[in-house]
Amino acid sequence: MQTLTLLPGRDKAGKPEPFDQIALRRGELCTIVGNTGSGKSRLIKDIEQLSDGTGVTGRRVLLDDGFVPLEQRQAVSTSLVAHLGQNMRFVLDASVEEFLALHAQCRGKETPPVEVLALANEITPEPVALGQSLNQLSGGQSRALMIADIALLCDSPIVLIDEIENAGIDKERALGLLQRHDKLVLVVTHDPHTALMSRRRIVMGGGAVAAVVERSPQEAALYMELGELYRRQQTYQASLRRGDHLA
Repeated sequence: MQTLTLLPGRDKAGKPEPFDQIALRRGELCTIVGNTGSGKSRLIKDIEQLSDGTGVTGRRVLLDDGFVPLEQRQAVSTSLVAHLGQNMRFVLDASVEEFLALHAQCRGKETPPVEVLALANEITPEPVALGQSLNQLSGGQSRALMIADIALLCDSPIVLIDEIENAGIDKERALGLLQRHDKLVLVVTHDPHTALMSRRRIVMGGGAVAAVVERSPQEAALYMELGELYRRQQTYQASLRRGDHLA
């Protein structure tokens, strides 16, 4: 899979969506913004299900300019799409090392668990240990582990993420990591800094794609300013977590 193309459906009132098509490529980051109830989660679900136009929105999703046949859709979605929700919890009673080794074996990969763990610990402030039980991980640790897992072990070229800024991880490193591993990353967000990380953002409203906005030069400059504030906030967070007084 190299490209994913969204074809228009209809809004909550049944009116056609005002776009011709949205073509997205591997290695690209695209953010999705809009008010609560605007249709962001439904858009993500359409992509995850490789919708053929028979769903609630009537949208269609093409992979490399072709439809996925109904009888293959579940299998193709499972292999091509990874979805990281806001609440990540493991039900497997195993250690981090056992889980990563098992997943590598299932994927036919020789990547050692310690390599995946090192990547996860680059993006989470609270380190994860190989001997830790999966059920002891926090939500942020779980998401960091799965981002590293998707980057190194998972072959899924499409990654869908809900509000990464709520995970307590370094979002700049995390999203950059996935892009460097040639993933198409779509992120639902309410955060201006996250929204401006992508060169294009999809704006939702009334259950429809209201606009596809290209980042302007002024917004690129604003993104750099917000980035400085984000990194300063990270420094303050680290100080608070150490028990320091903020200067």
